[in-house]
Amino acid sequence: MSNALLLLPDFLLIVCGFCICRYTALDRPVWEAAERLVYYVLFPVLLFNSIVRSPLQPAQTLSLAACGVGMLGVGIALSYALRRWPGVDARLHASGAQTAFRFNSFIALALAERLGGQQGVAWMALLIALGVPLCNVAAVWPLARHGGHSYAREIVRNPLIVSTVAGLLANLAGLQFPEAVATTLQRIGVAALPVGLMAVGAGLRVAGLRAAPGLAAAFLSIRHAVLPAVAIGLTAVLALPLAQRDIVVLFAAMPTASSAYVLAARMGGDGAYVAGLVTLSTLLGMLSIPIWLAVLAALP
Repeated sequence: MSNALLLLPDFLLIVCGFCICRYTALDRPVWEAAERLVYYVLFPVLLFNSIVRSPLQPAQTLSLAACGVGMLGVGIALSYALRRWPGVDARLHASGAQTAFRFNSFIALALAERLGGQQGVAWMALLIALGVPLCNVAAVWPLARHGGHSYAREIVRNPLIVSTVAGLLANLAGLQFPEAVATTLQRIGVAALPVGLMAVGAGLRVAGLRAAPGLAAAFLSIRHAVLPAVAIGLTAVLALPLAQRDIVVLFAAMPTASSAYVLAARMGGDGAYVAGLVTLSTLLGMLSIPIWLAVLAALP
């Protein structure tokens, strides 16, 4: 229950964005500018700063990393395979495929600290550092292909991918910023979560998921049912310690990334459809995270 309640503020921020956009003078033009700010500045700074400040220690956690990357690979493959379903709308699939494997790193880090303390945060930071570039590359591909964009150009220009790679390089190089610069980066990054979630709510259309409810159900089933089960299997096969198993399964059960909506909207996808997926995924996460952790605890 406590883990479920931790997600409630995020969902309430989505509701706030929806209400502000619909019932005040701060309508769509305001939030379109906010989306660009989140996508090009706030989220990249947050990712860069989080990775730079996290002790990754990849050599000590190879099995943990293998579980995380393997689980995400399964999610990417399954979401891509849905494109072959009869009658699937290409634009809706290109927009929503990312929600089946991307994850909310803010919630992941918060829950990892509660579940495993500072060691849990370090393990989760490693999974995030490996998962963000992989998932963003996989998210850009269907949107670039459907929209006729150059895939290589979109990858090189994608601020989330660029900031993640830069953060990894800075981390490995041991880069240290002066206190004033570090504090400024931290404060910029802190704004990413509330503004990003409110932008999701502002872009929400009640009927957005009605265009393809079956496809939406498939994406969310992969995100909240298949991937946690795959994670449990991988951690058992690789014989991870119990504490690391908790972190991997927690990582696998995360709601999808709130920035999925921003990416879809910026690359010409169906933003309303993705906003609905993000909202439902956040709700499902409040239920699925405690359930999967309970399932893991019940296993021998």
